[in-house]
Amino acid sequence: MDNLVVVRGGGDIATGTIYKLARCGFHILVLEIEHPSAIRRNVAYSEAVYDGHKEVEGIECVLIHSLDELESVFKHNKIAMMVDPQGSSIDILKPEIVIDAILAKKNMGTSRNMAPITIGLGPGFHAGEDVDIVIETMRGHRLGRLIEEGPAMKNTGIPGLIKGYGKERVIHAEVEGTVHQVKKITDTVEKGDILAYIENKEGQHPVYASMSGLLRGLIREGYYVTKGFKMADIDPRLDEYENCFTISDKARCIAGGVLEALLYLKNNLSDQQEEPNVPICIH
Repeated sequence: MDNLVVVRGGGDIATGTIYKLARCGFHILVLEIEHPSAIRRNVAYSEAVYDGHKEVEGIECVLIHSLDELESVFKHNKIAMMVDPQGSSIDILKPEIVIDAILAKKNMGTSRNMAPITIGLGPGFHAGEDVDIVIETMRGHRLGRLIEEGPAMKNTGIPGLIKGYGKERVIHAEVEGTVHQVKKITDTVEKGDILAYIENKEGQHPVYASMSGLLRGLIREGYYVTKGFKMADIDPRLDEYENCFTISDKARCIAGGVLEALLYLKNNLSDQQEEPNVPICIH
C-alpha cells in the first residue's frame, strides 16, 4: 500500500506526529495496547480504543478489528487504529515506514528489520542499531532534532517548566486502585482540590491538586492505576483553555522532526535503489 506508515502508540505526543503525517498525505495505521493510559485524552488518538473513534483538530481516527478494513478507512481520508501491542500486523503489511511513538522510555520491541525506514521517539532507542533515526523528545534546545547515531537524552522524570512550574504540574497516584473522577479536563482547580479518588480494598483515597490552574489532563474514569502512575496534568495558565483541545507545541515540534527524518530517509533509500549509470561505449 502506497504511503503506508505504521505508528506504534497513539498518546498525545504520538498524536502530533500521526496528525502531521496524515495531513501530508500518508496513510496511517496506529497500533495500540488494550488499555491506553493517556491523560491528555482530548488530543490523544488512543481514545479510539475505548470509543471506537477519536477526532483531533478535524482529522478522525477509527478503530478497526481487521486489516481488511484498512482500505475503506483510508478511502475516507481517516486514520486507522488497531489493538496490536506486539506489532504483529507489521509482518503482514510489510510497510515502508515504522515509527515507534510509545514513549515508554525503553524499546518495546521495535527493530530495524521491521521496515526499510524505522524511527524512534525519545529515550530507549539507539540510532543506527535498533532504529535508523531517533528524535529528541526532551524539552529545550534539542527538542525535535534528528539523531543519526546514538541515543536520545536520558529521561530526567521532571516535566518542562511552564510559568516556573515543573514537577508540580504532574500528579502521580500515591496508591494503586481504580480511579473515580471528581473533576474533568478543562476544569479550573485550586491547590488542594480533590481531582479524583482511587478506590481499593482499603477504601477511597483522594487525589489532590498539587497547584492551582487548568486541569489539562486526567486519566479515564475506571482506569486501574499502580502506585506512582502518572494520572493528571495541571497547566498554570488559566487563559490557555483552548490548549485542552489542540496538539501541544512539544508534540508539533517532535512531529516536525519525524517528518524531516522520514523524508530524509526516503530520499536516501531512493538514491540507493537507483541503478548505477551504465557507461556508454563508442566504437
